[in-house]
Amino acid sequence: MKRLLYTGLLVAVSALLTGCADATERYVVTIAGEELLVEIADTPETRQRGLMHRTELEERHGMLFVFEESAMRTFWMRDTPLPLSIAYIDERWVIREIHDMEPLSLEPVPSREPARYALEVNRDAFSRLGIRPGHRLILSEELRSRLDG
Repeated sequence: MKRLLYTGLLVAVSALLTGCADATERYVVTIAGEELLVEIADTPETRQRGLMHRTELEERHGMLFVFEESAMRTFWMRDTPLPLSIAYIDERWVIREIHDMEPLSLEPVPSREPARYALEVNRDAFSRLGIRPGHRLILSEELRSRLDG
């Protein structure tokens, strides 16, 4: 029991020292010269949970949804109180379209064409940073290794 408590304390202290309040891994993605820190949702469970129940998302942070193949995608905001924007991204890491989403809405936000990835950020973050459809994501080496591995 003491060992488990000690391990938990070490994880918490480590997270505080590295500047994040939780132990979630974040990776750098560059779009149009702007760096974002993204969490990865690459399993059915993490994709389903997404950003549900979050009450804040730091500026220049987001969640990258990774799917096994390109397909028509639909997202909604069930249990998500944050106003978000979503970018649907093709298999070449090019943003094809961007949509704003309403907090807590069950209204579907479908892609107009097949997407392999989706990126959610605070609403209007894409426009504030000058990110538009046609821009390509550049992945950090750490993220590329995770997705390739």
